[in-house]
Amino acid sequence: MSWQTVLGFEVHIELSTQSKMFCGCPANHFGKAPNTQVCPVCLGLPGALPVPNTKAIEWCIKLGLALGCEINLFSKFDRKNYFYPDLPKGYQITQYDIPFCKHGELLGHKITRVHMEEDTGKLQHQGNETLIDFNRSGVPLVEIVTKPDFISSDEGLTFLKEVQAIVRALGISTADMEKGSMRLEANISVKHPNDPKLPNYKVEIKNVNSFRFIKKAIDFEVTRQSGILESGANPVQETRGFKEASGETVSQRVKEEANDYRYFPEPDIPPLQFTKAQIEAWRKELPELPAQKRVELESLGVPAAIASLLVASPARLKKFYELTAQHPAPEVARLLTNLPEDKVSDASINRSIDTSNIDEDQIRQVAQKVITANPKAVADLKSGKQPALFFLIGQIKKQLGNVDISAVQSVIQDLIS
Repeated sequence: MSWQTVLGFEVHIELSTQSKMFCGCPANHFGKAPNTQVCPVCLGLPGALPVPNTKAIEWCIKLGLALGCEINLFSKFDRKNYFYPDLPKGYQITQYDIPFCKHGELLGHKITRVHMEEDTGKLQHQGNETLIDFNRSGVPLVEIVTKPDFISSDEGLTFLKEVQAIVRALGISTADMEKGSMRLEANISVKHPNDPKLPNYKVEIKNVNSFRFIKKAIDFEVTRQSGILESGANPVQETRGFKEASGETVSQRVKEEANDYRYFPEPDIPPLQFTKAQIEAWRKELPELPAQKRVELESLGVPAAIASLLVASPARLKKFYELTAQHPAPEVARLLTNLPEDKVSDASINRSIDTSNIDEDQIRQVAQKVITANPKAVADLKSGKQPALFFLIGQIKKQLGNVDISAVQSVIQDLIS
């Protein structure tokens, strides 16, 4: 029997503000010595009072606007009460029933809400001990919650990559998953294709830190849950984690019913009131969004796949516009997408573009010299040792600079045959 995937997402984005959400401690916590960026507010000490970060609120609302959301002109913060070692106050300041942003849409998928909260501390397991680093505690965190209207992991991946591109275009976060500034959670279940109702359970996959892993986790879960339903049983409603080494999900805790977090309005922060004029002013400050940028690049002759890669990297896109003043856009785009991110600002890029329009006769002349000077590599290649080809290509590139690899490969094969 075929089963239909029912999939929704929660995406957490750490904002790149200078200070934390409710205090003046630095928000850039990555790589810092543990517990060196803390104060009574983010440690939850008695008597410490939170003061909201207005820049973080503005950025949250701008993200909501970019995602097509309605903005609540009246909003507030709430306390979400639960006890966990990385939550020093015993509650998290978040938003419950009146988030800043609601009812958005992106790539045809419904966004329920975009709200503002504070990040938690970070547990570090060392042998039999678990230590806590509170540097991350209180960092501004935006949560994007979608409807469960995705029907495949591929569809979900396209959506998540677009969210990352929008966040980066706005300049509000690096959205680097390897550094934890973008974290993914998926809610997964399966049902009969002709059943109009949602399943009576869902499995939540928490804190996944790469697009590749979230896709693997979703696909594994769909197969696992389908097998359970085929056997006549019902999957357990639970939270599961993804094990990268095995490519499997593992149970973390069973959730019989929704947790009762005892939300109530944050008494130390007054409600917030915005005006329509304020929201429209922020809307006018939005930059061109990725979808618009891709259309623009394609109109300059850049292939769609390369345009998507450029738009996903602000550094590459910035360099692209700098270089297209002197060079053809398709050539610049091809070069930049082949460079590592840390080499994009390299001053030698201009020379690479200048040498990239080398014709076949020039390639043939240099290739002949390289082949003559490296008889062992030629013999290895003829015996089927593929690394020898890469070696010869590398020697040719040393002399010609940025050159069409497929053209070089063709010339080498022609010369040695």
